[in-house]
Amino acid sequence: MRIVEQSVSAGDKPLFDLAEFLSRPLYAHLATHPEDGPRESPVWFHWDGSVFWIIGGTSFPQNLKRDPRCALGIVDWDRLTGLSQHVGVRGRAEVLPFDLAIVKTIFRRYFGPNESQWDHRFDDVLRGDAGVEMVRITPETVVMRDQSYQPAL
Repeated sequence: MRIVEQSVSAGDKPLFDLAEFLSRPLYAHLATHPEDGPRESPVWFHWDGSVFWIIGGTSFPQNLKRDPRCALGIVDWDRLTGLSQHVGVRGRAEVLPFDLAIVKTIFRRYFGPNESQWDHRFDDVLRGDAGVEMVRITPETVVMRDQSYQPAL
């Protein structure tokens, strides 16, 4: 993984820590290129220190099997505090079989540690009944930008 840009647009403050940023339960936006044109899908993810893991949906795994090139955009933004941090990733994806351990890792990140309190609409995913596959994205390039600002409240 090669970091191709690290920028802070607000003065001399230090850039945020990439590992800490990627540990936050944020949405990523996965960009793929199906035959009928570009597509963006909001996804939950797990960063294991070297690759991103995503639970596959109904269409983007097929797109990635055809063309594994993809991009992720992840933003942490808060209008009240002026926080505006962005990480952009370009890489290649592999579509792999369902993996319950990784699914549970992702669910813990977004639902919390208590499995009995997880949203039951996702029980079919946990059972492996939903027919989902795993997507593993190996980043090639990364852009880190802190565009935080002083809010005008």
